[in-house]
Amino acid sequence: MNERPIVILTALDLEYQAVRRHLAELQVHRHPAGTRFEVGRLADGGCRVALGLVGKGNQSSAVLAERAITEFAPLAMLFVGVAGALWPDIGLGDVVVATHVYAYHGGTSEDDGFKARPRAWEISHEPDQIARHLHRSEVWTRRLPEGTAVPRVRFGPIAAGEVVQDSSISWHAQWVRQTYNDALAIEMEAAGVAQAAHYNRSLPMVVVRGISDRADGTKVESDGVGWQARAVANAAAFASALAQELSLELNHELSPRVAADKKGAQMTHGVQNFANGNAHVGMQAGYVYGNITIGQPPIAASPDPAAQLAELRDRLGRALKGHELDENTFAAADEEVAAAAVSLSQGTAYGRSKALIALKKVRGLLMDVADLGSHVSAAIGAIQDTP
Repeated sequence: MNERPIVILTALDLEYQAVRRHLAELQVHRHPAGTRFEVGRLADGGCRVALGLVGKGNQSSAVLAERAITEFAPLAMLFVGVAGALWPDIGLGDVVVATHVYAYHGGTSEDDGFKARPRAWEISHEPDQIARHLHRSEVWTRRLPEGTAVPRVRFGPIAAGEVVQDSSISWHAQWVRQTYNDALAIEMEAAGVAQAAHYNRSLPMVVVRGISDRADGTKVESDGVGWQARAVANAAAFASALAQELSLELNHELSPRVAADKKGAQMTHGVQNFANGNAHVGMQAGYVYGNITIGQPPIAASPDPAAQLAELRDRLGRALKGHELDENTFAAADEEVAAAAVSLSQGTAYGRSKALIALKKVRGLLMDVADLGSHVSAAIGAIQDTP
C-alpha cells in the first residue's frame, strides 16, 4: 500500500486518548529507538493515521516529531491538545487553530532589561484554507461527543514556551501578553513540532488546541471540574475531521519527495509516478500513486449525476462480491454514496455541495481500487458540471 498517513502527535496521555477514540484498526508500530506509535484509520473508514505521544516541552516534541516524519513520510502532521487562553474573550472549550507559532523564550538579557528574540512559524496557506473551510461547513461538529455544545473555533497565533503559565499578574505573564499581544493561547510544545516540520521541506503542519484554562491562576479549579477532558475532546473532533480533509486534498497532489522506507533505507534512485484525476497509464515503471485506469480510457461523465451515483452503488456491490473491497470499506463507501444521492435530490446548490463532500470521502476510501476511483471521479465531474 502506497497511502501516506497523517501523523497526529499529542503531549499528554489525556490528549492521546481523546484522539485515539476517533481511530480504528489500530496496530502498534515500534520505532528502533523504542518509541511506540499506533497506526490505524479514522473510525468512519477514513484516512490512515499514525498517532504518537511526545511528552511535555518543545525539545522532546521536536525530537519525536522528526522521528515520526522520518518513519512515516506523512502527507501532513497535526499537533493536538490543550492550551491556556491569554484573553478573557476566549472561552473554556473553544478550539484554537494556530496561524502562527511563537517560540517566545528566545531573547537577550541586558542592563536595561530583557529583549525578545522570538522565532515564529506560519501555517502553510493550503492547510489554513482547508481548516477554515472545515470550520465554515460545520461538518466537523458531527464528531463531537453526543450532547456537547458546539464550541467556537478561533484562528490566531499560539505562544509556545517552556513553562506552565498560571498567572495574569506575574512578570512573565505580563511580558508574554505585551510582547506577543496577538497570541490567543499559550502552551509548551508547538514550537518544537513546527520547527521539525519546517526542517522537512516545510511539511504541512497544523496545531489544534482546546482551551482548558485561562492561564490566570485558576488552572487547578478549571482542571478540577473537567475542562481538560472537554477541551481536548473538542480539539480532537476538529483535528480528526481536518486529518480526513487534508488526506483527501493532499493525496491528489503528491510531490515526488524522497522518503525513507520502514528500515530507514533511502529510495534515492526509485521512479515514482503520480496520477491525478482519471489518469490513463499504458506502460509504466516504478510506482503510480493515485486513481488510475490501466488498459482502457477513463469513464466519461454522464450528464445525469443521479445515474452516475446509481451506477457507482451497483459497482460497489460487485466489488464486494468480487472481493475487491472488504466489508467495512464497502459499508462506509456505500453509506457516503447514499448520503450524496439524498443531498443531490434536494436540487439545490447546497445539496450539490454536500454531495461533493460525501463523494470526496468515498474517493479517499477507494483510492487503492483504480476502477472504482474512476467511477467516483466521473460522478464528481457530473455533479460539478450540473448548472
